[in-house]
Amino acid sequence: MMSTKAFTLVPAVEREQLMGDRERVSLECVECCGRNLYLGTSDCFVYHFLLEEKTLPTGTATFTATRQLHRHLGFKKAVNELRAASALSRLLVLCDGCISLVHMLSLEPVPSGARIKGAAAFALNENPVSGDPFCVEVCIISVKRRTIQVFLVYEDRVQIVREVSTPEQPLAVAVDGHFLCLALSTQYIILNYSTGASQDLFPYCSEEKRPIVKRIGRQEFLLAGPGGLGMFATVAGISQRAPVHWSENVIGAAVCFPYVIALDDEFITVHSMLDQQQKQTLPFKEGHILQDFEGRVIVATNKGVYILVPRPLEEQVQGLLASHRVEEALVLAKGARRNIPKEKFQVMYRRVLQQAGFIQFAQLQFLEAKELFRSGQLDVRELISLYPFLLPTSSSFTRSHPPLHEYADLNQLTQGDQEKVTRCKRFLMSYLNEVRSTEMANGYKEDVDTALLKLYAEADHDSLLDLLVTENFCLLTDSAAWLEKHKKYFALGLLYHYNKQDAAAVQLWVNIVNGDVQDATRSDLYEYVVDFLTYSLDPDLVWTYADWVLQKSQEVGVQVFTKRPLDDQQGSFNPDDIITCLKKYPRALVKYLEHLVMDRRLQREEYHTHLAMLYLDEVLQQKPGANATGAAVTETRAKLRHLLQKSDSYRVHFLLDRIRGAGLPMESAILHGKLEQHEDALRILVHELADFPAAEDYCLWRSEGRDPPYRQRLFHLLLALYLGPGPSSTELTVAAVDLLNRHAAEFDAAQVLQLLPGSWSVQLLCPFLTGAVRDSIHARRTTQVAVGLAKSENLIYKYDKVRASLALGFCSPRIRCGSGGARWAGRCAVAAAPPLPGAEDRG
Repeated sequence: MMSTKAFTLVPAVEREQLMGDRERVSLECVECCGRNLYLGTSDCFVYHFLLEEKTLPTGTATFTATRQLHRHLGFKKAVNELRAASALSRLLVLCDGCISLVHMLSLEPVPSGARIKGAAAFALNENPVSGDPFCVEVCIISVKRRTIQVFLVYEDRVQIVREVSTPEQPLAVAVDGHFLCLALSTQYIILNYSTGASQDLFPYCSEEKRPIVKRIGRQEFLLAGPGGLGMFATVAGISQRAPVHWSENVIGAAVCFPYVIALDDEFITVHSMLDQQQKQTLPFKEGHILQDFEGRVIVATNKGVYILVPRPLEEQVQGLLASHRVEEALVLAKGARRNIPKEKFQVMYRRVLQQAGFIQFAQLQFLEAKELFRSGQLDVRELISLYPFLLPTSSSFTRSHPPLHEYADLNQLTQGDQEKVTRCKRFLMSYLNEVRSTEMANGYKEDVDTALLKLYAEADHDSLLDLLVTENFCLLTDSAAWLEKHKKYFALGLLYHYNKQDAAAVQLWVNIVNGDVQDATRSDLYEYVVDFLTYSLDPDLVWTYADWVLQKSQEVGVQVFTKRPLDDQQGSFNPDDIITCLKKYPRALVKYLEHLVMDRRLQREEYHTHLAMLYLDEVLQQKPGANATGAAVTETRAKLRHLLQKSDSYRVHFLLDRIRGAGLPMESAILHGKLEQHEDALRILVHELADFPAAEDYCLWRSEGRDPPYRQRLFHLLLALYLGPGPSSTELTVAAVDLLNRHAAEFDAAQVLQLLPGSWSVQLLCPFLTGAVRDSIHARRTTQVAVGLAKSENLIYKYDKVRASLALGFCSPRIRCGSGGARWAGRCAVAAAPPLPGAEDRG
C-alpha cells in the first residue's frame, strides 16, 4: 500500500457552536445543500448553519460555520435523518417514526401539517420517474413489517403511490428510478417496485455488522459486503468494478470520485475506485456519520462536524509522479476525466503522459516510454534536447515550463554511465525514425532529421545512407560539419547532392577515390561516381570529370556516354564531340563506337568505317598467323567479321585495300561478297582456306532475302568451283557431294547432271537425285493443277459471256422471227440449258 494525500480533514462546526455546555446532547444526523448545513441532535433540535469556505495563502482550505436558526420539533426523541429538497425549499425531517416537512430557511413546519407517519428510514430518489418538477420521490421503510412505501412529496402535501412487500424486514434502502437496493435481514437485493421483480445480490449477517446501502451513480450502488469488502452492484445485479478492501467494522461510506471513503471506529480510509488500492488513512475516533453531498464529504462525531477537503487531482497526480508511481498517476489522471472539462482534461492528461514517459525513459524502460510519448503527443524536441549538440544551432526550441522532468541532459540522467548513454541513443534513433514521417514531427522536421543524421553518423549506422538518399530535411550547415567531424565523406557527398550541390559532391567522392581523404563506406565508389555522372543532368559536370573517369578505367569510364539516357545523348552530348574526346582513349573509343553502331544503330558511314578500322588495327597487332581459324580467332576478329557481314554503311573498297595482303582471307571474302564479287569470294573460301562449311554459309548469307534464281546461281557457282578444271582432290569431291545432298532444292537438276563426272554412282547422289525427282514431280503436278484451274476459269468466263449476250437479245425490240428462226431456237436452247458446275457459286 502506497500513501497518497488525497484529502485533508478540516473542522467545520465545533462542539461549542452546536450545543454549548449541554453534555448529554449528541449530534445524530447531517444534511448539506450548497452553503446550507443542517444538523439534527439527540434532543430533537434542528440547527441551520451557513458554511463559508476560504483558502489560505498556503493553499489550505478553512471553513467558517455561522449559525442561522435552530428549532425544536416538538418530540422527545432524537432527529434520525435530514434530507433537503431544494426544488421545494423543504427539509424532510425523520423523528419518532414521522417525516415532517419544514421550510429550509425558517425551519417552520408547513401550514398544512403534511407528514408521513410510520417511517423507520427513508431515501430520496435522485433519478425520479414521475417527471413532475414540483415534487420529490421518497422511498420509506415502513414500520409495518416487511413493507416499502413510495411517496410523492409536494410543498404542502404528500401522496403515496406504491406499497411493496419484501421477503424480509428491510433495514436500509437506496433508490434509483424504479429500482430499490435493499439491505434485508440476511441479504442484499435489487427490487423493481414497478414490476415487482427482484434480484438477490449476496448474503450478509445484520446481527454482526451494520448494513451500508449507498447510491453512487446512475443505476449503481455501493454495499458493505462480507469479509471487509466494499461491493459495487448495478440495478441488473452485476458488478462492473472490482471491490475495495476496507475494515470489517465499517460504519459509514461515501464516494468522492475516484475515491471510496470508509469510516470505522478509529480511522477514515481512502480507497481508489480505479485500482482498488487503499491510498490514505486518517485517524478519526468516535466518528459515526460519513456522508457525501454533491462532492462535499462530511464526517461527524457526536460533538462536532468536519469536512474532508479533496486535494486537487492535478496535485495528487503530480505527487505520484514525483514519487515515480507512474501507473497510479496515470490511473488517477485518466479517472479525472469526469470531473474536469474536456479541453482542460486533454491538456492535463497529455502533460501527465509526457511526464510519465520521461520517468520511464530515465529508468531505461524504453518501450513504455515510447508509448507514453506517442500517446501524450510529445514535442520530440523535448527528448532531443536531453542529448547535447543534437538540436541544430539555428533551432529556436525552448523546453516546456514548468519542466517535464528534472534532468539537465543525458549525462546527468545516466550519471556518466556510457553503456546507458549508448542505450539511450539507440532508443532515440529508433524513436525519431518512427515519428519523422508522422504528424508528431510536423513543424520541426529539420530538427528531427538533423538530430537523426547526427546519431546515425556518430554510431556508424547503416541507415545514415538510407536517410540521405530519401526525402529528408537535414539542415546543410549543421549536418555537413557533423559528417565531416565523423569522417563520413561519402555521406557528406550525398548530403551535397540532395541540396543540389552536385559539383561539391562529385569532387568529394573523387578525393576519396584518389586517396586524398579516407572513407571506406563504399569499395565501389569509382563505379558509383561513373553511374552518378551517367545520369547527371548537368553536362558541364560530366565533361569536367570525363577525363578523370576515363583515366581510371577506359572500359568503365566510357559508360558516362554509352549508358546515358537517349534523350541526353541527342542533346548536350554530340557523338562527334565525344569521339573527339575519346581519341586519347582507344579502348573507350571502340566501346563508344560499338554503342553507336550496335546499340543505337546509327547508319553514318564514318562511324561504321571508323569502328571497322579500329577492329582491323587491333587484329593486325595481335594476328598470330595468316591462316588463323577456329579457336585461334580472337574476339576482336570475330567482332570485325560480324561488323563486315551485318553492316552496309562502311566504305568497302577502302577496307578491301587495307586488308589486301594482310593475311585476312576470311575478311577479304566478306568484302568481295559485299561488292557482289562472288566468284572471288568463294575461290578464297574454297581454294585458300578450304573452309567448305564457310563457303556454304556464304551462299546462304549473300542470298538471304534475294529471289530463288539468285540463290541458285550462287550454289551453282560454288559447285562449279568444286568440279572445276584442274587437279581434282578428294576433299573437293566430298564437298561437292555433300553440297548437292544437303541443298538439293537449290539446284537445277538438269544442269547439275550435265556437270557431274560420268564415274559418279547413282548411290553416291541418291539423296540429291531423290530430292530432284520429288521436286520435279511436285512441280509437274502443281503445273497441271494450275492449268486445270485456268481452263475451268476460262470455261466459266465463256459461259457468262454467252448468257450475257442472250439476255441482251431478249431485251432488244428489233429482233424478229423469220428466216432466222433456227438461230433463235438455238439461242433459246442455250439460254434454257442448265448452268455449268460451279457457275452458281461464281455467280
